[in-house]
Amino acid sequence: MLASFAVSGCEKTPEDNRPETSRQFPTPDRPVSKVVSTQFSNEAERDNRDEANSVMSLAEVKPGMSVADIGAGEGYYTVRLAERVGAKGRVLAQDIDGDALRRLGARVEKDRLDNVSIKLGAQDDPRLPERSFDRVFLVHMYHEVAEPYAFLWRLWPSLKPGGRVVVVDVDKSTANHGIPPALLFCEMEAAGFRLDQFHRKPELAGYYAQFVVAPARPEPKKIKSCRLAPAKV
Repeated sequence: MLASFAVSGCEKTPEDNRPETSRQFPTPDRPVSKVVSTQFSNEAERDNRDEANSVMSLAEVKPGMSVADIGAGEGYYTVRLAERVGAKGRVLAQDIDGDALRRLGARVEKDRLDNVSIKLGAQDDPRLPERSFDRVFLVHMYHEVAEPYAFLWRLWPSLKPGGRVVVVDVDKSTANHGIPPALLFCEMEAAGFRLDQFHRKPELAGYYAQFVVAPARPEPKKIKSCRLAPAKV
């Protein structure tokens, strides 16, 4: 059973600890996982579970699509998305770790992936061009986003009409490198998205959640932080 979450005001951390570009948005009322690795797990193990193919099939990734791999790390999804979208498609690989992007750049060059470009992002801004992507992937990384409301709000315009945001994560507390689905749904809805699909699958080592944009994006000052509702006595 999904836990119950509520939308409410939150107690803010000192503003001088936050980027200037984030201060018009609420802080998350939950721990934010620390980035411990740019590689979620061994690639061979993930392929043995058929993880990437399962995710791409659920997302209906097709040749010719434009997709973004946010938190690309060592490029597990980047290279597989590049193969799936083909020569007429495009993949933008983004991360906030410059060293990881340099290693990914070497991999892209070695594999001659001409349909892949690489971009440095920020904790509160994926820095995606507007109306550019059919799918945006956030795989095992959303719980590490320090400013989720600013991040999601700035991601909102990047989708083409009919575009989707795909989140793959683990049903654990955010302090333990996951996020409960109900909390994810609440945060996404607060920033202007609505749930489109949800699946739990063992090959994902977690769950798959797919979102579409709501008809309108909320004003930053009207966004309320999500928190766990008090337990009923």
